[in-house]
Amino acid sequence: MSTAALSNPLGIKLQVTGMTCASCVTRVEKTLKAVPGVKEASVNLATEEASVNADPSVTADSLAAAVRKAGYDVAITETTLLVEGMTCASCVARVEKALRKVPGVSGATVNLATEKATIQALSTVPVSALKAAIEKAGYAAKDVQHDRPPPATRLPVWWPVAASAVLTLPLVAPMLLSLFGIEWMLSGWAQLALATPVQFWLGWRFYRAGWKAVLAKTGNMDLLVALGTSAAYGLSVYLLFKHAGHGMPHLYFEASAAVITLVLLGKWLEHRAKRQTADAIRALNALRPTTARVRRDGAEVDIPVEQVVVGDLVVVRPGDRVAVDGEIVEGRSHVDESLITGESLPVPKAPGDKVTGGAINAEGALTVRTTAIGAETTLARIIRMVESAQAAKAPIQRIVDRVSAVFVPVVLLIALATFLGWAAFTGDWEHALINAVAVLVIACPCALGLATPTAIMAGTGVAARHGILIKDAEALEVAHAVTVVAFDKTGTLTEGKPSLAAVAAAEGTSRDEVLRLAAALQKSSSHPLAVAVMDKVREERLPVPEAQDAKALPGRGVEGTVRGRKLALGSTRMLRELQLDEGHLLGEARRLEGQGKTVSWLVGSEGDQWRLLGLLAFGDTIKQSAAAAVARLHQLGIRTVMLTGDSRGAAEAVAKALGIDDVRAEVLPGDKAAVVKELRDAGAVVAFVGDGLNDGPALAAASVSYAMAGGADVATETAGITLMRGDPRLVADSLDISRRTYSKIKQGLFWAFGYNVLGIPLAALGMLSPVIAGAAMAFSSVSVVANALTLRRWQGAADAPAAQRPEQSQPVAVSGSTR
Repeated sequence: MSTAALSNPLGIKLQVTGMTCASCVTRVEKTLKAVPGVKEASVNLATEEASVNADPSVTADSLAAAVRKAGYDVAITETTLLVEGMTCASCVARVEKALRKVPGVSGATVNLATEKATIQALSTVPVSALKAAIEKAGYAAKDVQHDRPPPATRLPVWWPVAASAVLTLPLVAPMLLSLFGIEWMLSGWAQLALATPVQFWLGWRFYRAGWKAVLAKTGNMDLLVALGTSAAYGLSVYLLFKHAGHGMPHLYFEASAAVITLVLLGKWLEHRAKRQTADAIRALNALRPTTARVRRDGAEVDIPVEQVVVGDLVVVRPGDRVAVDGEIVEGRSHVDESLITGESLPVPKAPGDKVTGGAINAEGALTVRTTAIGAETTLARIIRMVESAQAAKAPIQRIVDRVSAVFVPVVLLIALATFLGWAAFTGDWEHALINAVAVLVIACPCALGLATPTAIMAGTGVAARHGILIKDAEALEVAHAVTVVAFDKTGTLTEGKPSLAAVAAAEGTSRDEVLRLAAALQKSSSHPLAVAVMDKVREERLPVPEAQDAKALPGRGVEGTVRGRKLALGSTRMLRELQLDEGHLLGEARRLEGQGKTVSWLVGSEGDQWRLLGLLAFGDTIKQSAAAAVARLHQLGIRTVMLTGDSRGAAEAVAKALGIDDVRAEVLPGDKAAVVKELRDAGAVVAFVGDGLNDGPALAAASVSYAMAGGADVATETAGITLMRGDPRLVADSLDISRRTYSKIKQGLFWAFGYNVLGIPLAALGMLSPVIAGAAMAFSSVSVVANALTLRRWQGAADAPAAQRPEQSQPVAVSGSTR
């Protein structure tokens, strides 16, 4: 959060959490009073509220930091408001500045493309104060309804553009006809009659917005247009009356009218283009069902989806959208989840499978038990994530923010210098004024404000349509520079559904005894390896004894007591730590590992010693798309690394099958983050891809983190990018989108700066007429947005069917004790 200064010296209120007694109150008060600039602080335990009187220099962040340092917390809320009336980057800077001045606001980000402001503030700051700050800055503020689909965005009204064009055409017609040798000219009074409604009726919006900027002691695009066209119009009126009855001088009504018409046309085209950048959000919102058919008291009734509660049985008929997130309890069908996961083909569903609200049911009737409703549904979370990414600012936008803060004042100074310079050296103040008008008109901060957000909206939108959810703009921007992708293995590169491939017993122990004792240790576990063991004992109908004190050994395996004997089942690392060797099972273990199997060892206690009892080998299937994913990353010039808790032999078998560059085997969960840090310290920009609970630290340590949807919640929450289906090819697709988006951002900023860097000097040198300047200004914004929209045509490698590889039909390694 930023450190915006608190402008109100009368008082700030903070919601303090974690206080339990009077001593807590005293401690918080003492801490707050110690903050430089704080004059008085009082804390109410009953309301959990602290009231602070402080100098304007005191920041909300400094007060919150002081409370946290004392061992308590301060409630911070995030509010999103619609802001109407913004036209350029200067408007964005003005709204952000106004919001950051509100006492208690610690951060504010405004997006010109979405016309939304996202504000972080103390929970005691009322929304009305935020709205008042926006309105005082000269704009309108409205609430955003997150819990319901927004109405369809209307296209901007076209008739002002058409009316302005009709009135302007006769004014510019003489100039056009002269190109064909035809001399024709309207009278000065006719020109005045046509130009006046364009200037003061259709162009009134520029005066209104420009005046608000003046009142706020700042500037924006509207002010530049209003000043420039007013100067041209005013000069024309002056010359018309000065030379009345003495022949008609050259007038500039066509310049002022054409500029207004072109700017109106540019803004209209810009709004149309901006509307298309929000297609992803509209498409997702269109998936929200409004009603659900619920089975209650033996009857099926249609009710609003808001009235469905967790546990309700929802009936989904063929062709209907699934109304809620839930689990199928009756029926079989295929479900189209393409707009949610990007999966191109319908997915077969049966009892026990999960379905997502918004998906389309195909041929069979389904009965679904509701597991999530409202804001907690997958679709609602997806929409929030996409909206959050589109509302955020990429780090590169900071350059634009610094430029836009001084842009309009600098342009006004250049225009003044142009007027004074031409007037001084030529004595022709009329021509000097026209050149100054061209400077004002060509300088357009609109494109600067649109270049980054429109590219991010288009990039995150196309990513969402292909099953890639980007949580924030920073992840999108950083991903373009990734040089190394590190993969977790089980569930990421493999299916994550291992089967028990072999059981071997040591001397003095039978195969069935090894299997029964291993099952006893795994009986209460939901780990994929435990499931594989239990499936095998059920298949062979073996009795399983009970285990006491069974517990996991992180990164190693599991241990417990069976019939008074201590047992452990785990990895080769565990075997080494117990100072045991493989004995005569070494050859069998190496053979199995060479086939890509993962070997786990069963050991038991005999007095104070441990003895090897046997081994179990597990196999998993490599995902059909995994090899193609690695190959695609190599095409992009990216090195691949696999991190796994498996033995070296099993891990290298998988790496060889997939073509992975580097393997780090027998890595404990906590060490994955250390490996990622090691790679980063070596200068690599690292992306980590995982789906397990133990992947959280590695995800947090990576430059960019990816989580496979359906994995542990902690992985999804930690990751900056979530892949909505378990296809590792989406990693390469997301990196490609990031590169293309970042390229569009740079192109947009290049053209936005380029128009001004080239256009302003040309206008100041008298080489551009106001009409050409106005056309260039309008074209700059439209071209920047249109260029960003080309991202919408992107198609990813993961859209094509995965190539079938012979080696992928064989079971391969999974982690013996950790992912």
